[in-house]
Amino acid sequence: MPPKGMTTMKALFASPLFVASGAWSLAALWIDGPASRGIAGLLLMAFALAALLILIRVRPFWRAAGVYSLLFACVLLWWLTLAPSNDRHWQQDVARTPKATIAGDLLTIENIRNFDYRSETDYDEHWETRTYDLSKLRGVDMFFIHWGSPLIAHTIASWEFEEGPPLAISIETRKEVGESYSAILGFFRQFELHYVVADERDVVGLRTNHRGEEVYLYRMKTPVSITRAILLDYVRAMNELTTHPRWYNAFSHNCTTQIRRHVQNVAPRNPFSWKILVNGYLPELGYERGTIDTSLSFEELRRSSNITQRAKNAKLDASFSVRIREGLPGERP
Repeated sequence: MPPKGMTTMKALFASPLFVASGAWSLAALWIDGPASRGIAGLLLMAFALAALLILIRVRPFWRAAGVYSLLFACVLLWWLTLAPSNDRHWQQDVARTPKATIAGDLLTIENIRNFDYRSETDYDEHWETRTYDLSKLRGVDMFFIHWGSPLIAHTIASWEFEEGPPLAISIETRKEVGESYSAILGFFRQFELHYVVADERDVVGLRTNHRGEEVYLYRMKTPVSITRAILLDYVRAMNELTTHPRWYNAFSHNCTTQIRRHVQNVAPRNPFSWKILVNGYLPELGYERGTIDTSLSFEELRRSSNITQRAKNAKLDASFSVRIREGLPGERP
C-alpha cells in the first residue's frame, strides 16, 4: 500500500528508482571502493542501514525520497571523483599509447602495434611508426567480432589507403597486469579507455587465429571526405588520451558508443537506435540505412562477410589484409 498522500502510480514509479540506485551504490562501493574488503564491507553495511532507516522512519514519502537522494548523491559524487590514470603497471599489449602528428596530408602515428603471436599470451613485441597519405584514403571498413552471444560484438574500424596496409583502430580497455576484462566490472571505474592502433594481422589475426573468435568484415559506403574527417576525429581523441586519460564504461564509453561519438562529431544527422547498444545488430542497421552493400540479401551479405576461415587460412604476414578481403561484397574500385 503506497504511503499516505501518494498515488499508487507514483509509488510504483519511485520504487524501481530506489532499488536500482541502491543496488548501483552498493556495487560501486564494493567494486570501486577501498581495496580493503573489510572497510568496503563496512561501507556497504552503513549505506544499506542508512537507506533502510530513511525509508522506514522518515515521513512523509516525499521527505524520505529527498533524504535518500542526498545519501545516493554522496555516493555518486564520490564515484565521479575517482580519477583515471596513464601511470599504472600495464599489460604489455597496451603498455604504449599511440600518438599522431599531421603535416598537410601526411598522418604519422607512433606506437602502432604489430606483434608476432605464437598464442594469445606468447608473442614478440613490435611497435612501429607509420606515415599515411590522407590524400590516398579510399574508405573505411568495420570489423565485428563475436566471442559469445551473437547479440554483442567488439567493433574495430579500419581505414584503407591506395598504398600500404590499412590502419586499424580498436577502442578497448587498458588493462593492468593481472587484470582481465569483465562485463560487470566494465560498468564501473575499473578500466581506462584505450585506442589500440595496430596492423590488421595483429588486432584481427589475434582474434581469429588465437582466441577462436568469429569475425565479420563489412565495407562502408561512407564518402571519403567524411571517412577522412572521422579518422581525424579519432586522432584528436587518441592524442587527448595521452595527457587526459578517461574511464572506459561498458554502457557509455565502449568500442561502439565511442565510434558513434566520432561519427556524430562529423556527421550528426544519424538518429540513435537501440541496435547501437545491442551492437550485434549494427550490420543489420547499416543494411537498413544503406551504409553497407545492399546488392545481396542481408543473409547472403552476412555469410559472405564472415572472414574467420579466410583469416585462419591466410598467412600472418604483409598479405593478410589482402587475403581477408578477397571476394568481399562491396569491393571498392
